[in-house]
Amino acid sequence: MSRKKSVELYHRALEMIPGGVNSPVRAFKAIGVPPIFIERAKGSKIFDVDGNEYIDYVGSWGPMILGHAHPKVVNALKKALSKGTSYGAPTSMEVEIANKIKKAFPSIELVRMVSSGTEAVMSAIRVARGYTGRTKVIKFEGCYHGHVDSLLVKAGSGAMTFGIPDSFGIPEDFAKHTLTASYNNFESVKTLIHQYPEQIACLIVEPIAGNMGVVLPERGFLEGLRKICDEKGILLIFDEVISGFRTAYGGAQELYKIRADMTCLGKIIGGGLPVGAYGGRKSIMEKVSPLGGVYQAGTLSGNPLAMVAGITTLELLRAKKVYQDLEKKTLYLTEKISECAEERGIPFSLNRTTGMFTLFFTEGPVRDYHSAKMSDTKRFARFFMEMINEGIYLPPSQFEAWFISLAHTQKNLDKTIEACDAAFRRIA
Repeated sequence: MSRKKSVELYHRALEMIPGGVNSPVRAFKAIGVPPIFIERAKGSKIFDVDGNEYIDYVGSWGPMILGHAHPKVVNALKKALSKGTSYGAPTSMEVEIANKIKKAFPSIELVRMVSSGTEAVMSAIRVARGYTGRTKVIKFEGCYHGHVDSLLVKAGSGAMTFGIPDSFGIPEDFAKHTLTASYNNFESVKTLIHQYPEQIACLIVEPIAGNMGVVLPERGFLEGLRKICDEKGILLIFDEVISGFRTAYGGAQELYKIRADMTCLGKIIGGGLPVGAYGGRKSIMEKVSPLGGVYQAGTLSGNPLAMVAGITTLELLRAKKVYQDLEKKTLYLTEKISECAEERGIPFSLNRTTGMFTLFFTEGPVRDYHSAKMSDTKRFARFFMEMINEGIYLPPSQFEAWFISLAHTQKNLDKTIEACDAAFRRIA
């Protein structure tokens, strides 16, 4: 399988783009080989510039739940494109998608469209601080909420300390108001709240973690967060940029029957185009300009092309048994992969939910960042290359989710299982 053109493009890109890529994980640094440059995509497959074909389990990192270039989305975009690409003014499409989001997420009474998940999170935290008059934020180790300055932090000498910057270019003063707890460890949250009882504006969490690999909330964890936030006047923010409209139409909030005070969305609601949104209770969102004093604006917010792609995608997801089909595919694929790993004697842990999963190369359950980091990343890198050579395109990191689309066929799934078995045999 030749990748000559990809390598040539990568070396050209290195001369013009930092690291040759426009988002770090695309650089394949965890694998140690040049990245693959993609030329086109259709359905469940992507095709690189060298003409190689792959069954895709990245799905643009989650948005392509219908598969690539779905004909109804493409046709809707063609019609919208002929009317203009951006107006910088209100459109009926913004009202329509806002209505669909509100119906899917009853916790959202008012919603504001933005252009990325990062922008949604940044704005939601600003609103939370403006609403409560408090400054500190609790986040969880291993949960990623975009490249917001105050959230690119790691724990200091333990999980329950002030955050310190996890990136150059972020002053410590920016990060000092961020407190880091351990995912699925409710006691770590209680300790932080006890230390700073009147200073915490909000707690932000991926209700289903997807950025240390897929990690599910344990029984009582989300319920405990909801209860203590109510007791202490802290706003509970669910980052459902990944889980929203993927794990269920109403995201993790539908699955776990828990309402957040504020919700951040992205990915699927743009149908593959750049988009984000944040929303919540009316009393909170009325703090946002022009109603209130919390300022947030964006030239491309509510971009008509993104709105049309999102509306069409959400309409298609309302079809009967869509999520049952997605769950069936996820269950089939993950059970067969697990059987192959067991037969080949590969130590593994597999976490799954509807439409997404992660195969960790580690023994024992993965329930938080610490247990995820116990994975054998060198074995994953070998596995990744074996799968690429078998025509299966996976996330180029152990700590990411595999995404399944409605376009994946039984034939695709069976070929993936055969490729996994062959890869396991060679890396055992």
